[in-house]
Amino acid sequence: MAYVRVNDTDHYYEWVGTTTPRDPSSTKPVLVFIHGWAGSARYWQSTAAALSDRYDCLLYDMRGFGRSIISPDQQDAAAARGYELDTYADDLAVLLDALGLQKVSINAHSMGASVAVYFLNQYPLLVEQAILTCNGIFEYDKAAFDAFYKFGGYVVAFRPKWLGQLPLAPRFFMARFLSRPIPAAEKIAFLEDFLNADYATALGTIFTSVSKAATEVMPLEFAKISVPTLLVSGEFDKITPAALGRTAAELNPKIDYALVKNTGHFPMLEDPETYLDYISDFLEKKTVPSWGG
Repeated sequence: MAYVRVNDTDHYYEWVGTTTPRDPSSTKPVLVFIHGWAGSARYWQSTAAALSDRYDCLLYDMRGFGRSIISPDQQDAAAARGYELDTYADDLAVLLDALGLQKVSINAHSMGASVAVYFLNQYPLLVEQAILTCNGIFEYDKAAFDAFYKFGGYVVAFRPKWLGQLPLAPRFFMARFLSRPIPAAEKIAFLEDFLNADYATALGTIFTSVSKAATEVMPLEFAKISVPTLLVSGEFDKITPAALGRTAAELNPKIDYALVKNTGHFPMLEDPETYLDYISDFLEKKTVPSWGG
């Protein structure tokens, strides 16, 4: 397991398609994967493996999630740093610098895609192109947001470790996220990552990801993106409905849009073949219209 110190937190990372550390003689371009809320890089493994013949794929766990654990002696520093998504974009810039990477492509999912939007605008010279999966622009609804915060607080607070021992728990935990089945091992990994996420980080990023400020800022951030970008939605995504992704894509001619039909919040796992077709076409810079209707 490889770690690098980033802003006072040890960040887990790994390479797919090359050695860890990366083979210095490699000439393949680098594709960085960013996971979503309370997840880890584990669910990007199969996508990275499928692209590893063309890319050196860098997978990492964001601060406070997965294997990038905030140790007790780092809690105060982490709290002082805060949980704004643009600080996670800064983390990525430091990570790339520590690994000696000067220009990369990005594939990011859900909350990680929001982090990626900030990264594209704060560090455009570091990015070749970007894929944003299951992301979009929410409209502010105070009652709905307040209910979400209350529910989210309960969910984060009530995470007994024994939940992971119940045979059907992974299946029920993932039901809201999926429209098609995914491998059982992926469901188990998702639940494990959720149960192990740092409490303050998990709660803090709920409030920064879904907020009145985010509904005001994110449209401006999407409109500012200056690198070629593909936004991919799952047709039946209940977490970030496809219409919100299409709305975001329409703000900027640099953003192409693709819809993966009959999938939910994890199209890369629910229909990997279609998902890979879309992103491969984009990464190869083929001239294509928006996909999926």
